[in-house]
Amino acid sequence: MLMFLFLVVALAVVVAAVTLAVVGGGEGDGPLPEAAPERLSDPLPPDRPVGRADVESLRFPLAARGYRMADVDDALGRLGAELAERDARIADLESALAGARAPRDQVSMEKPDQEDQR
Repeated sequence: MLMFLFLVVALAVVVAAVTLAVVGGGEGDGPLPEAAPERLSDPLPPDRPVGRADVESLRFPLAARGYRMADVDDALGRLGAELAERDARIADLESALAGARAPRDQVSMEKPDQEDQR
């Protein structure tokens, strides 16, 4: 019985020592500092349009359940805005091209006959 009591007390002392070592005993920061959450280190460039190389080099940091949703949402939002801007620009250029071609198609490049000039 005495041996059992000794083992229980020894186990309690070991558990308390490990707990104090991990928590730090309430003195300052302790031996295990708070780890900063891993963030996206190389986001998409804010000062220029996003290129293919930017998208290919984009790597999201891992989190407990996969990727950090905020980083993925930011990147997808930026890519969606870039695609919408490019689609609008393409539509503008296509309409300008169609407008530039229309008058040229209607204008006759033939020299009028002499009878028509009189």
